Amino acid sequence: MWAPMAGLSPRLTLAAFPGAARLCLWRAGAARWKGVPARNRRGLSDFRPKLAPSEGFKVLPPGVSKSRLESKRYILSPDLAETMVPFLLRNDGCDLILEINPGPGILTRALLQRGARVIALESDKTFIPHLESLGKKLGGKLHVLHCDFFKLDPRSFGVIKPVVNSKLLFQKFGIETLPWSKGIPLKVVGIFPTKNEKKMIWKVLHDIYSCTSIYRYGRVELNFFFNELESQRMMANPLNPNLYYALSVLWQVAYDVKLLHTEPWSSFDMCSQSGQREKPESKESLEQQTQQNLCLIQLTPHKDLFSQHLTSVNYDVFFHMTKQCFLKRHGKLIDHLTSLSPIDAMDILKKIRQDKTIKIIDMYPSDFKCLFETIECSKDHTCKWLYDDFMEDVIV
Repeated sequence: MWAPMAGLSPRLTLAAFPGAARLCLWRAGAARWKGVPARNRRGLSDFRPKLAPSEGFKVLPPGVSKSRLESKRYILSPDLAETMVPFLLRNDGCDLILEINPGPGILTRALLQRGARVIALESDKTFIPHLESLGKKLGGKLHVLHCDFFKLDPRSFGVIKPVVNSKLLFQKFGIETLPWSKGIPLKVVGIFPTKNEKKMIWKVLHDIYSCTSIYRYGRVELNFFFNELESQRMMANPLNPNLYYALSVLWQVAYDVKLLHTEPWSSFDMCSQSGQREKPESKESLEQQTQQNLCLIQLTPHKDLFSQHLTSVNYDVFFHMTKQCFLKRHGKLIDHLTSLSPIDAMDILKKIRQDKTIKIIDMYPSDFKCLFETIECSKDHTCKWLYDDFMEDVIV
């Protein structure tokens, strides 16, 4: 039985992986083996979409925290907190909550009063003394750490220096690893950042598919507030074609995605580094905010995400395949297959039980996983994929 190979990097694991040279480079109509000049060589681990440089990754002057330059939204409504608690404490054997940027601790207090154990990761030092005091008053089940969750285990190594990485975090609080097929080791709750949102989304997806960061410890459940449009895209399928994209497929293949609650944007006050509520820049911005919603989305990793043919080693090829398909989302699958794989397209369609008229936009997330695994398990071809390296820089 295959198990996530988080202990080895994709490159090291690939060295011992049978049939490793199963990719061809596709350029100007020619398929080339990987035994090409060094400047053109790519291992599987290089197929991840490149995260473009961002202002958020710039080095700041000494003593200036990036969080000081940003404003964040916090849960300040006790009614909203009471609404959220039953979603997080469901008598499923997991009462350990990792709360991201709790701010004044409204949700924190509600969780503690219901018997939860809470680890609060707060990136704003202003709130740390209050949260520590709250923990002492409510039975000592609250642990507070000054840390930015969204900068844990950065993929841009050497650029961002987080306060702590996930390995140290989990060791510090005695969080034990659970096998992927078992229960949930802990639940994460917070508001997903709107700044650099797409890059943060890609990082979460890379982390779960590669079984790295928090997913070294098992099927960690996420409960995040996302903006309404992104939430709709996460849950979209062929029944919502205008919202259906490659990210929709990647989210749903990895997680059971559930909409738990919708709350007006105006319910979340914005606070500055000093902890003061900020006023909208203009009357127009206030009106725009009151017309928007934030959606509480629960993301529970699928037990059967990984298989013999979709693993933490080759998931990046699955990403590439899905992205390339959605470049022409209204095109027919059979037309895409000729540029994806040298394997006979009609043979693939027959194995996945799809008609030659099927379009990309009509395929469900599970169909894409089935397509990938069908090509991967082919025993008659050493080279299973054609790779268009222009896709390497495409962010969907």
